[in-house]
Amino acid sequence: MNKYTVVLDTNIYVSATFWSGKPYLVVQKAVEQEIIVFTSHDIVTELKKVLARDFNLQKEDIKEAVDAVLLFTHLIEPKEKVSVIKEDPDDNKILECALACRADFIVTQDNHLLKLKEFQGIKILTAKEFLDLVK
Repeated sequence: MNKYTVVLDTNIYVSATFWSGKPYLVVQKAVEQEIIVFTSHDIVTELKKVLARDFNLQKEDIKEAVDAVLLFTHLIEPKEKVSVIKEDPDDNKILECALACRADFIVTQDNHLLKLKEFQGIKILTAKEFLDLVK
């Protein structure tokens, strides 16, 4: 069986860090190497920012959370910039990463991305939709 190549949005990492719902189960699939997950420096930077801003984590705790993510992800640097999501241009970093690694899926809780449903052949799904698909 081929493993799916996936890009997880920052909100999936954040949810999996603090709660044990569907995003956590998706991350577990990555940790157990059932799926191949790619991330970028931009996504990692956003994760650090969100953990500090929204959860008031200390630098050591942020480093620990990011180091944990980097253990089960492949870090790449997208070459191509896209400007698809006008309402929230920050979301384009997820599309850029997915293009760079030729992802099969983007897993997100972000409505701007979910509204697209697909981007250049890459399906955009919620954690629940993704889990239902890969069971």
